[in-house]
Amino acid sequence: MTWTSIIAIYLLFWVMTAFVILPIGVRTHDELGLPKTPGQADSAPGNFQPRKILLRTTLLSATLFALYYANYSFDWINRDSFDGLFNPPV
Repeated sequence: MTWTSIIAIYLLFWVMTAFVILPIGVRTHDELGLPKTPGQADSAPGNFQPRKILLRTTLLSATLFALYYANYSFDWINRDSFDGLFNPPV
């Protein structure tokens, strides 16, 4: 696998993981008891912490990519692993 493929696949893992991590731990102003700005959406986060989200996303995506790359290198799960699903034994 070339280094450009590694970077591209890692970035895909990072973006997908970011969408999973974003709603975790976020509370609205009503839940926190904070005053709202006029015109503010009721669902707007009151405790948005981008550094914490970036750290969690980076750690989780690095872990998932490491598992992906280990599977790519050691061929733990491959195409033949799924033969029983599509061609059940008779």
